Amino acid sequence: MNRQRWMVALAALVAAPAALAQAGDPVTLYGRVYVTGESVEAKGGATPVARRSRVSDQSSLLGVRGTENLGGGLTAFFQLETGFSPDDTSGTFARRNSAVGLRGAWGALSMGRWDTPFKSTQVGSIDPWTDLQIGDITGAAIRQGAFSQRAQNVVLYVSPTIANLTLRAMYGANEGKTATVDPSLESVSVTWAKGAGTFSYAYEKHNDSVGQTATAGVDEEGNGISGEYRFGPVKLSGQYGEYERTRSTKQKSYQAGVQYYLGKHQFILTYSASKDGGLATAAVQPECDLTAVGYRYNFTRRTFLIASYAKVENDTGSLCNFGSNTLAITEGQDPQGYSLGLRHVF
Repeated sequence: MNRQRWMVALAALVAAPAALAQAGDPVTLYGRVYVTGESVEAKGGATPVARRSRVSDQSSLLGVRGTENLGGGLTAFFQLETGFSPDDTSGTFARRNSAVGLRGAWGALSMGRWDTPFKSTQVGSIDPWTDLQIGDITGAAIRQGAFSQRAQNVVLYVSPTIANLTLRAMYGANEGKTATVDPSLESVSVTWAKGAGTFSYAYEKHNDSVGQTATAGVDEEGNGISGEYRFGPVKLSGQYGEYERTRSTKQKSYQAGVQYYLGKHQFILTYSASKDGGLATAAVQPECDLTAVGYRYNFTRRTFLIASYAKVENDTGSLCNFGSNTLAITEGQDPQGYSLGLRHVF
């Protein structure tokens, strides 16, 4: 029954742009299909994970967005975005960035479900793997602190760009408040962008929450800085973050990346690390690092072929994993794998 409902919603999503376009409203249907074939394993531990092949979705999506000119410099906008998995046809309607809002000279204000400013500036926009691949930054860095999330029940403000600076501020409503827990979220970022360079700072706090799970008496805070700069055919990028949870040690993590462009060819190398391990309550936490290398052939701006290799090295007691489509491992095991994929956007 749930699958039938999802298919009905998908059909409505596909039909909506044509119907609204006939009514004179600008509406766009867009999407991404991104699938990889992989060979993965995890070494170490009492029971190593045997090498196996798999076909994995890398966050494929289908969405519709539109605007309406309200006059007086004011524009209404909406977006409904759904994730789906071409490898097994699973997915949940409108569980990706979906919101409705108003935009004017003062900026944009929206309500719905959206990536936090922390995630927007410290993960997807700065990671050479674009937060999609077994070697991306969330494997050994951001994920450990639950600071790479798409928050729900949020209000998001994005300022106009002034002197190359853009402010993003988000509040996640405390809808789950009870007599013992009052979960909410605040996230803010400032980005400076000019020419070949982009640099950001972000702060985020989870009140009475561990990630998106309400937890009485536990708060999480994160600070992150990131940047990238392109010198001719070379692009350098980096991210550094510090994360702290009530009654736990502070975690530090970082990623350094380099990309080299040669015509339609693109070469990628990244190193990510998590110091002081995950945000638990022990005095000392294990550490991990992740090295990833890849080659990408850009057929066009919309379609590319990508091959990559990623290896995670966990200290005893650490549970860092791939950036996407994780393996079921035990503490101290080292996931590694090869990936060959194709991505097309429309």
